[in-house]
Amino acid sequence: MTPVARWAVGALVLAAPGFVILAIIVAMGGFTGGTAILWGLAAYAATLALLRPIVLGVAAVRAAVDAMAADDAASPDVATLSPSVRDLWLAVGRWARSSRQKLAGREAELGAAQAVLAALPDPLILLDERRRIVRANAAANELLGMRLIDRDLAVALRHPQVLAAADAVLHGEPARIVTFDVTAPVERHLSARLAALQPKTSEGAAAVLTLHDLTAVKRSERLRADFVANASHELRTPLASLIGFIETLRGAAREDGAARDRFLSIMAEQSHRMTRLVDDLLSLSRIEMNEHLPPTERVDVTQLLRTSVDLLDQRAAAREMTIALELPEDLPAVVGNPDELAQVFQNLLDNAIKYSRPGTPIEVAARPSGRLLPGARGGERAAALAVSVRDHGDGIPPDHLPRLTERFYRVDAARSRELGGTGLGLAIVKHIVNHHRGALDIASELGSGSVFTVHLPVAPP
Repeated sequence: MTPVARWAVGALVLAAPGFVILAIIVAMGGFTGGTAILWGLAAYAATLALLRPIVLGVAAVRAAVDAMAADDAASPDVATLSPSVRDLWLAVGRWARSSRQKLAGREAELGAAQAVLAALPDPLILLDERRRIVRANAAANELLGMRLIDRDLAVALRHPQVLAAADAVLHGEPARIVTFDVTAPVERHLSARLAALQPKTSEGAAAVLTLHDLTAVKRSERLRADFVANASHELRTPLASLIGFIETLRGAAREDGAARDRFLSIMAEQSHRMTRLVDDLLSLSRIEMNEHLPPTERVDVTQLLRTSVDLLDQRAAAREMTIALELPEDLPAVVGNPDELAQVFQNLLDNAIKYSRPGTPIEVAARPSGRLLPGARGGERAAALAVSVRDHGDGIPPDHLPRLTERFYRVDAARSRELGGTGLGLAIVKHIVNHHRGALDIASELGSGSVFTVHLPVAPP
């Protein structure tokens, strides 16, 4: 109904008692019909005049409220001749200003809470009564995948103990703490704490799940034990040799210059071998310590391969070998750590130089790979770039291929030690590739050589 129609109907309703009184007076003979009609019209006109500022003022208030509802920044004014309507508008204005201030304060609090939630280093997930995920912070998305909202917790975490703890807390039991392992894309050790939320949030969240990464602690404990065990085992032989030579030089060979020079040369070689071994063990420990945290830098593989080839070109030339580099134009960048990837390429090239036949070429090539890699975040897939290093050595027997990347595993231990190998080169390569969420393929044919191919995730444009 328009304001004019509302005004007319309202005046008619207010004037209706007067019309009834006039009708009674006419019936009693006090007025003639014509006089009563004139008085009725006069009364209706007076009611219209009195009601006009109120009706139009209320209509103006309504229009102003609609304008404020449509635009938070709007601040209209209402001009009216009715003091009551003016008082009403002033009261509405005070309420609107107070509501806006409270709303702004709550929005600021909500924004701050969301910023804190997003900045938390530990994954955090809010669950409703049906175990459905209603909110997840950036750390949770990074660990479990970006499509978590509105999904059951079982889609993100398939560990039975975690799901059982969530159900128990949602049914009113006390907070629960569960430790569990995640095996893909790399092994991680996590602790989950579930607690009820009272009262529920506006989104309907009834419980909060926080995940704490115990991987670094667990890895530190294991690596410390592995380092001691590996170092004590691998260093025993060169240390025994050094001790034997030292005792000989202090005894029978004290005055024998030729023997002294020969022994010192062997001692220096064994010392260098121990140094390389310790360096490789420390390098492997550092890589394993951070293997659960994928790198995020963009790496130019073309430049990295050229630099690696330049560094080892002289060593290859000393064995009358050449390194052929095949790189297509516009090779995409990969996601990675340049120092670690340089170590991968140099280790593979060093192995090829050591175990290939003198005078044969080493072929290094990079190309787009058809393989889809797990990616840095759970549930995602990433395009890959393949880098292969081919040698023309004696090849590797098939039964040895599955164990090549184990620590200190050697196909020919005596030859490996003679060539200065520590038995850790391919283990380092494997762990760096795992750190990059990549893949390592090894193919070999006896008498023809071997091909080591590294698949790395392509960086987004």
